[in-house]
Amino acid sequence: MEECLICKAPLEYLTEDEVMECAICHRKEPSKARCVNGHYVCSDCHTQGMDSIFGLCLSETSADPVAILRRMMDLPFCHMHGPEHHVMVGAALLTAYRNAGGRLDLEKALHEMYSRGKAVPGGACGFWGACGAGISAGQFLAIATASTPLATEPWGLSNQMTARALDGIGRVGGPRCCKRDSFLAVLAAVDFARERLGVEMERTVPVCSYSRQNNQCIGRRCPFSAANAPQNAANAGD
Repeated sequence: MEECLICKAPLEYLTEDEVMECAICHRKEPSKARCVNGHYVCSDCHTQGMDSIFGLCLSETSADPVAILRRMMDLPFCHMHGPEHHVMVGAALLTAYRNAGGRLDLEKALHEMYSRGKAVPGGACGFWGACGAGISAGQFLAIATASTPLATEPWGLSNQMTARALDGIGRVGGPRCCKRDSFLAVLAAVDFARERLGVEMERTVPVCSYSRQNNQCIGRRCPFSAANAPQNAANAGD
C-alpha cells in the first residue's frame, strides 16, 4: 500500500509546521507532513509529471468527467493521495464541460486550472477544513464563468459550487481519500453545472478500484465501494 514515496512507510501529520528538507530535491520549507521515518517530499516533486494532463485533456472527446479523471489517475505521475488531485478535478471538469457544449478556450482554461490548483497545499482537507478536491470544483466553476472578486453572479456561483462539493465530501466523513473526495467533487459539479449553467455533462458513478492502495479505506461507508455498486448504478441519474 502506498504511503511514503521514498520508503513506503506510513505518513504522520503534525499540528504545527516544521522546516523539512525534501528527500528528492533537498529544498527546505515548512510542512506538517512526513513519514514515520522522517522522509518529506515537497509538492513539486510529488506532482512531477502532472503536466501530462494537458495532452490528455486536449485530445479528449468525452463529456464524462469521471471517465476523464480516471484516465488521469492511471497516469504514472498520480499517487493514491496527493495535491495532484487539486488540479485534476478541475481539469477533468473543464474538459468535459467544453466537450458537452460549454464555451471556453480549453487550453487557456487548463493552464489557469493548473496554476490555481497547485496553490492549494496537500493536507488542506484536514488543516484548512476545505478539501482541495472540493476547492478544485469551485475553481472549475470560477474559470468556466470568468469569475473575479468583483463579479456578481459568477462570484456567487463559484462559492456555491465549492460549498456543495465540500458538503458532499464532509457528509461522508474522514479520514481523507483523495480518490473518493475527487469523485464526490466531480459528481457535485456535474449536477451544479446542469442546474445553474444549463450544460449537461455525462454523469457516471464509479466503482472504486483503488481501495487496496489506501491504508485508511473506509470500506462500505464509501459511496463508491464495490459493495455499493448496485445502489450506485440505480442512483446514477439522480
